[in-house]
Amino acid sequence: MESAIKTVVTTFVGSAKGKENLDGGAFQKLVKKQLGGMMENANVSSAVKEMQQGLDENNDGKVSFQEYLTLIGYLATSLSERKTGSNPDAS
Repeated sequence: MESAIKTVVTTFVGSAKGKENLDGGAFQKLVKKQLGGMMENANVSSAVKEMQQGLDENNDGKVSFQEYLTLIGYLATSLSERKTGSNPDAS
């Protein structure tokens, strides 16, 4: 578990090049390179841009670490549902 948390943090920090936020280009690269195997449309720039806009709660055009964690949480939940065969929204 510790290594997973460290990976989440170091991936963000590395992609943000030490800054507090990911700009549009850095977010595109992170999704394509690191999440392409888990996400449909990871190679479709317009889909990734739309995802970025959905994550950008404060509408600053960037993805903060907290906003990035929203994406990680969504992906983890989706993976868990696939592995367990559960879907709480289906009931």
